[in-house]
Amino acid sequence: MKIKVMGLLAASLIAFAGPSFAEKTTGEHVDDGNITTQVKAGLATEKGIPSTDINVETYKGVVLLSGFVPEKSSKDAAGKVAAGVKGVTKVHNAITVHPKTSMGSKMDDTMLVGKVKAALIDEKGVDAGQINCEARDSIVQLAGFVTNQAMKDKALAVAKGVSGVKGVQDALYVKP
Repeated sequence: MKIKVMGLLAASLIAFAGPSFAEKTTGEHVDDGNITTQVKAGLATEKGIPSTDINVETYKGVVLLSGFVPEKSSKDAAGKVAAGVKGVTKVHNAITVHPKTSMGSKMDDTMLVGKVKAALIDEKGVDAGQINCEARDSIVQLAGFVTNQAMKDKALAVAKGVSGVKGVQDALYVKP
């Protein structure tokens, strides 16, 4: 039984990942993976940047930074680190500046993220596998490179419609 479940899970992951991989060559995958790794390493070694709170994605040399940091200086420094990495053609710095939250708020936000992700998975025309979701004080941030504008618009509308969401930060970018 466990083998069947694991096989089904693996097949699902491959099915969701397949379309996004098909749009890039093997070299682009390697280059983007290398860029993402270098940006993350740079963020981890830079003072004043809470690197564990920042998400890094790369698509054809374009870097998307998302997440929540407590100070604008951290956001700006993260953008500079990303821009300084070899192979980066553009940086979308979509990091949201938001103060740290209490443990109770973090628990509520975790539940809210689960509700939003479930709603995105259920929505026809939205590839939830392309979208990262985070929340701070019931403000949800959707981030990632999506296939088209219609998917972006639909995902934002779905998130706004989830009970408990106070606001939605748009860090979604249509793939170049």
